Amino acid sequence: MFLRNLTILNFKNIREANLQFAEKLNCFVGLNGQGKTNLLDAIYYLSFTKSAFNAVDSQNITHNEQFCMLQGEYQSDSTGADEQLQVSCGIRRGQKKQFRCGKKDYQRLHDHIGKLPLVMVSPADQEMINDGSEARRKFIDGVISQYSRNYLDTLTRYQTLLKQRNILLRQCDEQPDRLQSDLMDILEEQMAACDEVIFAERTAFIQAFIPIFQTVYTTISGDAEQVSLSYVSQLQSRDMKQSLRDTRQRDVYLGWTSQGVHKDDMEMLLDEHPLRQVASQGQQKTFTLALKLAQALYLAGGENNIPSAKPILLLDDIFDKLDTHRVENIINLVHSDAFGQIFLTDTDRQHLTSLLAPHRTDSRLFHVCNGEIELMTN
Repeated sequence: MFLRNLTILNFKNIREANLQFAEKLNCFVGLNGQGKTNLLDAIYYLSFTKSAFNAVDSQNITHNEQFCMLQGEYQSDSTGADEQLQVSCGIRRGQKKQFRCGKKDYQRLHDHIGKLPLVMVSPADQEMINDGSEARRKFIDGVISQYSRNYLDTLTRYQTLLKQRNILLRQCDEQPDRLQSDLMDILEEQMAACDEVIFAERTAFIQAFIPIFQTVYTTISGDAEQVSLSYVSQLQSRDMKQSLRDTRQRDVYLGWTSQGVHKDDMEMLLDEHPLRQVASQGQQKTFTLALKLAQALYLAGGENNIPSAKPILLLDDIFDKLDTHRVENIINLVHSDAFGQIFLTDTDRQHLTSLLAPHRTDSRLFHVCNGEIELMTN
């Protein structure tokens, strides 16, 4: 699946754009703050029904405008001209957004997740290294949710149950007699059932993902370092239903649930040492890039009942902090047939042109200035 046409109206600083894209490579050049990332975010929005950066939908509408609209026309491959799909979204201030796939409006937006596989690589990926475990769980959940509807439904239900238990814990602090209530028993039993499903899916994913990730990292780094990942979960050593019950009193004092898959983590190692402690900025950038590029390959692999469609790949400002050797390896890698359609941003046209010169491919180059996007060359 690749994006053939994109229409934008009043999305962030892009007031109006109607763009036709190449099937393989689309490059956007321009100074910082001109709208290159906003353009990628519009494409991201059509795949995930939300912005990669702004949780509040109204914040994506151009200042002083009342609505915005996004519309994309997708095609399955270069030979299937009859297999096309139109996806559109309308956001109006003070109203519920409308999201449509073909001629169908969604009752639940998460039913759209996975229809248009996509992977975004951006400077924000550094959060996986610098921040807490939530950012790393978000990465795992983002991959699995694109191919497993059962996982996404179970995760959504677990998050609802977790919120309900946390509310009840705070009520128990005020009314201690409610600590042993039947409602708490029911919540914990349902949470434990969700825990098992989520734990099993995450375990299977990490086991299959590790060798792909290590191969990608080795390709980018030129085999300069050794990297590894491991999944860390409380469910590896305890029964969650019993654990929730045993920690009720402590959780009342804490005011939140201390046990469950919402505490899971993904340990990242460089040469058998914690990545955050020993890696340079370039090595950290290589690590997060390898994670995301491996995600694209994993989703395209057709393994474990994953659809074999190659995800759209968004590469935002990926060259910073990387040496020339690693940059060249990345360009060579993503130009291979293993990857699908690519959208790439950079601030330096000459730099980008020199990197792409050895590769003959279907491509288009756009210039972005103050929210206006102009095709420069095919």
